[in-house]
Amino acid sequence: MSLVLLNTPPGNIEAGELGLAAVPGRQDEFRTGLNEAVSWASDLGCDRIHIMAGRVPLGLERQFIEKEMEETFIENLQYAADILGQAGMVGLLEPINSLITEPRYFLNTPQHAASILHKVKRPNLKLQMDLYHWQIMGGNLTQNIKTYFPLIGHVQIAQIPHRNEPDSPGELNFMYLFDLLQDLGYQGYVGCEYKPQGDTVKGLGWMEKYLKNCDGDEDKTK
Repeated sequence: MSLVLLNTPPGNIEAGELGLAAVPGRQDEFRTGLNEAVSWASDLGCDRIHIMAGRVPLGLERQFIEKEMEETFIENLQYAADILGQAGMVGLLEPINSLITEPRYFLNTPQHAASILHKVKRPNLKLQMDLYHWQIMGGNLTQNIKTYFPLIGHVQIAQIPHRNEPDSPGELNFMYLFDLLQDLGYQGYVGCEYKPQGDTVKGLGWMEKYLKNCDGDEDKTK
């Protein structure tokens, strides 16, 4: 089994931190954590690192610190891209929804993440697309996937609203979404970022269903 992705250190979890890349005044700690993550990834043969943006600091309102957080994020991402490039690695930015999961997380929409990536302008920084978060933060998945597909470096899945297996009851038609990604030429991994309803192995039965569906479509098996 191969490890395909790990996160940068979250900071002080007990203090409510979830990443440091966009947190002003924490640049030195972020860089130390990034170097640790690169070391771990190198030892484990992993070439993708999720650069965690972090939460709006407690006691502050987003609108008053958003500009400073974005400037800090861009500065840290430019530094990270150089370090990761030397190691032959890719950095990933993941928008996390602010409506249910992380109300104070700085990076919460694909539009914001794409805007940051365009400002940083580094080819080894990509978008980590978690369809659970994308659906909550506006949906319109077909168009958003097509629009941002050139930036996508990793995909994660979970059904809406309970964050269970993709074939569990919910809002999303994952057979369609998997086909869309395949039609667009996606060659990367799909991470199971969901909460199993029961036994993990039985919960992976959705893969068999999808592969059987592909076997019945010659275009999907080429």
